[in-house]
Amino acid sequence: MRNSRNRTKMAKPRRPMDRLTVGLLIAFGVLAIATAAVAFFVARSLFSSWTMTDLPGIADTSGQSGKMPETLPDGTSAALPLQSASGPTPVPWDGASRITMLVMGLDYRDWEAGEVPRTDTMILLTVDPLTKTAGMLSIPRDMWVNIPGFDYGKINTAYYLGETYKLPGGGPALAMKTVENFLGVPIDYYAQVDFMAFVKFIDEIGGLDINVLDEIRVSRIGSSEESYILREGVQNLDGMETLGYVRSRYTSGGDFDRAARQQQVIMAIREQIVTFDMLPTLIAKSPILYQELSSGIRTNLSLQQVIQLAVLGTQINPKQIRQIVIPPDVVYESTSPDGLSILIPIPDEIRELRDKVFAVTSPASPSTANVDPAELVKMEQARVTVVNGTQTGGLATRTSDYLRAQGINVVGESTADRVYEITTIIIYNGKPYTINYLAQTMGVPTSQIFNSYNPDAATDIDIIIGNNWANNNPMPQ
Repeated sequence: MRNSRNRTKMAKPRRPMDRLTVGLLIAFGVLAIATAAVAFFVARSLFSSWTMTDLPGIADTSGQSGKMPETLPDGTSAALPLQSASGPTPVPWDGASRITMLVMGLDYRDWEAGEVPRTDTMILLTVDPLTKTAGMLSIPRDMWVNIPGFDYGKINTAYYLGETYKLPGGGPALAMKTVENFLGVPIDYYAQVDFMAFVKFIDEIGGLDINVLDEIRVSRIGSSEESYILREGVQNLDGMETLGYVRSRYTSGGDFDRAARQQQVIMAIREQIVTFDMLPTLIAKSPILYQELSSGIRTNLSLQQVIQLAVLGTQINPKQIRQIVIPPDVVYESTSPDGLSILIPIPDEIRELRDKVFAVTSPASPSTANVDPAELVKMEQARVTVVNGTQTGGLATRTSDYLRAQGINVVGESTADRVYEITTIIIYNGKPYTINYLAQTMGVPTSQIFNSYNPDAATDIDIIIGNNWANNNPMPQ
C-alpha cells in the first residue's frame, strides 16, 4: 500500500514535460522477459487463432507445443520488422548469436514545440543466448561524439539529424550508427516506447515496488499535484509516479542519477513479473493492451524475434545482467563551439566500461566458468588479420598457423609500417570473445587494445605482433 507520509507536496511551477520513451517495455524484454512486447504484438494473432499454449514457454497441458504463426491476421509476415515502413531494416537473427539493441527516448519538449525531436535517453542493451548473460549501458545525452556525415555534436542530436535530412532509415539508423562508432560494437535493433504506453503498462501490472535510496522530489504528470517528495524506503508507485521517479533531475547527479534510476526500474519490472508469474495474465489481456499501447511503440524487431527474446529472457539469472551507467569520472565537462554544455569522453575509460558489458569471458563472469573459450570464439567466426610489427622474418606466417590451430579464423597477413615493441590489437567490429581470447593468449594488455570501428572493413580484428611476442611465445620452434 502507498504510504502518504512519504509524500510531501511542494509548490513549484511545473517544468516542461519530457517524453520519457526510455523503451522500458522493450528494454526489459531484451534483458528480462519481453513480457510487454509479447503482450502487445502477439495480440494481433490472438485476435484470430492463437491460444496461450501456442506461445513458446507457456505450458501446454496437452503435451503438444504450439507453432509460431507465419503470418499475422492482417496478412503480413511474422518475420518482417514490426515497423518496416520506417527505420532501419534489421539483419536476420538466428536466435543463438549475441543481440544488441539501442533503446531511445525522445524529448517531448521538441514535440510540444512542433520540432523534430532529439533523443532524451539512450540505453544500449545486449543479450548473449550462449552464456545466458545480458547487460545495459546508459549513455548521457550530452556526450560529444562524431556523428557520421555531420562532424562532432551531442549524441542526442543524431536522431534529429537523421529525421531532418530524411536519411535512409531516418533518425533511428543515424542514432544507431553514431553509437556504433562511439562504442565500437555493432547494433542490430532499436526501440522507442511512448511515455504513456509506459505509464499504462506499469498500472496494468499493479504498480512497481521501488526502493527509493535517497529522498527525491518528483512530479506527477497530469495531476493537480505539482511536485512532491518521495522519502527513502520501499514504496509502491503507480505508472505516473514511476514516470516521475525516472525522469526527475532534482538530484545532485542530474542525468547520471536519472540513468541509474531508469535501470533500477527496468530490473524492478522484471522482478515483479517473474515473481508473480504475470506472463500468462498479460498475454490473456493482450488484445486490450495492444489496442491501447501499440501506437506508442516503434521498433524494427519482428514478432518472431520478440517471442524468442521473451523466452530467452526467462532463462537469464538477474545476477548475470550487468548494469552500467557512464559516470561523470570518465568524461570531461566542457563547452561546445556554440556555447552548449557537453561531455567529452575519455576513450580508454569508456572502452573499459563497454568491455564490462560486452566481454563476458572474464573470471568475474560465473556464467561462463564452464564454457570452453574456444567454443565461444568459434561461434563468433571473427575475421583476423595478423600483422608483423617486428623485424623477424616469417613471424606473421608462423603466428597465423599457430592461431589457426587454436581455432582462430585468420584471413590474412601483412607487414606493419613500423616496429612495435608490444603486441597490439585493433578492433574494427566488436567480437568480444575473440578479442578476449587473443589478448589472453598473446599477453596483450588493455592499454594496447584500440577501437577503430568500421563495419565495412575486410577484417574484424588486426593483431599487430610486437617484439615481446617475437622474444617470448609458446609457438613450436
